Amino acid sequence: AQLLESGGGLVQPGGSLRLSCAASGFSLSETRMDWIRKVPGVGPEWVARISSDGNIKTYAGAVRGRFEISRDNIKNTLYLQMNNLKPEDTALYLCSRGGRIDGIYYTGGDRGQGTQVTVTS
Repeated sequence: AQLLESGGGLVQPGGSLRLSCAASGFSLSETRMDWIRKVPGVGPEWVARISSDGNIKTYAGAVRGRFEISRDNIKNTLYLQMNNLKPEDTALYLCSRGGRIDGIYYTGGDRGQGTQVTVTS
């Protein structure tokens, strides 16, 4: 199984980005998926989760109301729409399968290499 993230970049505060995570070797519709983010020196932080059937979406408090997780089963791709971005959203964003939420952090799971998001004026 492979996960390949894309869509990151440099954006001003208040701006938007849409991240993509292309999956291969398995079907996204058969598993729940997460977006997580990492900054140097801090454990991976959980961002959002979508259930295997796509009906249940949950978000970390820091991003709720600004980010939206979704997926396209035909393209086998997971997305993260990020709106009203803030400097504190700056991080390496990764998609993950099979990990565990532990408070605000995240452990385990199969992950991609990530895509960097930098929010700065």
